Amino acid sequence: MSAPASLPSLPVTFRPTRTRAVLYAVGIAQFAALTAIALALPELTGGERVSFVLTGLVVLAVLLLLARPKVVARQEGLTVVNLTTRRELAWAQVLRVNLRNGDAWVHLDLADGTSLPAMGIQPGIGREHAVRDARALRALAESHGAGGSAAG
Repeated sequence: MSAPASLPSLPVTFRPTRTRAVLYAVGIAQFAALTAIALALPELTGGERVSFVLTGLVVLAVLLLLARPKVVARQEGLTVVNLTTRRELAWAQVLRVNLRNGDAWVHLDLADGTSLPAMGIQPGIGREHAVRDARALRALAESHGAGGSAAG
């Protein structure tokens, strides 16, 4: 697939916006519902009320963690933020940007022979957006570093 006609302006952040919106909405709604239940049921003890609210907070925290991934492209390189990790890469380290049919997210082939998942670009519920982002990241990697790739 062809690269975008022009490179995005740097810095640029790639993230799965629809997925994030769903995760935020579900997290807030379930927290509000569990808190409302904790306050509305008169037969609950204080400890039970606290456990409802704490459960809501735990679920909200997990959903916010799932919404964390992003890829930030800057002049000097990339920052890949996944669920629990953050990795800084120079453009020269990125040899290839891959998003094949069936992939859950973009994979970066690195100069050290490893592959790094970049969960900030994931087809999920926004495939066209992810393919567009993967193409833009590929074009940036090609123009700033050593790599090429296959997207889509």
